[in-house]
Amino acid sequence: MTLADGRGTVSESGWKLLRTDVVHKNRWFEVRADAVIRPDGGRDVYSHVVAPGSVTVLALDGAGRVVLTRQWIYTHGSVQWRLPGGGVEADDADPFAAARREFAEETGLRASTWEPLGLIHSADSLSNHVDRIYLATGLTGHDQALGPGEADLVVTRLPFEEVLDLVRSGQVPHAGSAHAVLTMALRLSR
Repeated sequence: MTLADGRGTVSESGWKLLRTDVVHKNRWFEVRADAVIRPDGGRDVYSHVVAPGSVTVLALDGAGRVVLTRQWIYTHGSVQWRLPGGGVEADDADPFAAARREFAEETGLRASTWEPLGLIHSADSLSNHVDRIYLATGLTGHDQALGPGEADLVVTRLPFEEVLDLVRSGQVPHAGSAHAVLTMALRLSR
């Protein structure tokens, strides 16, 4: 809501937004500096990244194997195991449409059954980024459609327990991927 004196907006938490300045903007994200009044009354500037969401897909085949990708991740400077996924694009109707698209593009597979597994906020104090996680089963194949920068992406299938061991040993550092595997492990243990 806008404050009566026109000085900005106040959230349910008591934070008051006075002004937003866009410091940097590109096609992937925006860096903002918000002039705020904190709940304790102090003035501050809260800088943060505003980014579209992403999706992560935990796909299980009929033999209980997980579809994994292995690829060089530029921002972390290493090759990593992770589940298929990617960004929600402007042309996607919603995150679920993005999950279906990303899964098909990266793996060459489609799934007949989809279920939301949850979401993760992986950098709360830095970004509004939300990664929505889906379970995909009933897998069938088709052609991959890798995008620019994905030529090194390798798709493999490993038994669920092996993937869980990769997560336990820190070899799956991607937050959405690790969260999806741990969520499924908890579900399977019930």
